[in-house]
Amino acid sequence: MSDQLSEQWLDAGTVDEIPADDVVGLAVGGKDLALYRVDGEVFATDNICTHGHARLCDGFLDGHEIECPLHQGKFDIRNGKAMCAPLTEDVKTYPIRIEDGRVFVGF
Repeated sequence: MSDQLSEQWLDAGTVDEIPADDVVGLAVGGKDLALYRVDGEVFATDNICTHGHARLCDGFLDGHEIECPLHQGKFDIRNGKAMCAPLTEDVKTYPIRIEDGRVFVGF
């Protein structure tokens, strides 16, 4: 079985629905995701912080780093890497595909 068949791409709306240099939270395929648009690129991560039960979409986006609103830990939205204390676990990221102005998230 090819990897292409096992990967599922779900429509998450239009690029324009994600404010430039900001983050939005939405449910895609039953998952709570945070979608970011930075320098014209779109990124997706789980929306719940790995440290405390806080929604990353309520945090502060600074470049490619999202700061959790609860304890100020930061993740790199490009790869999910935990950047500073108190974070010890990376956040899951998802591949993005843009087609005709629509954002598709890969699962």
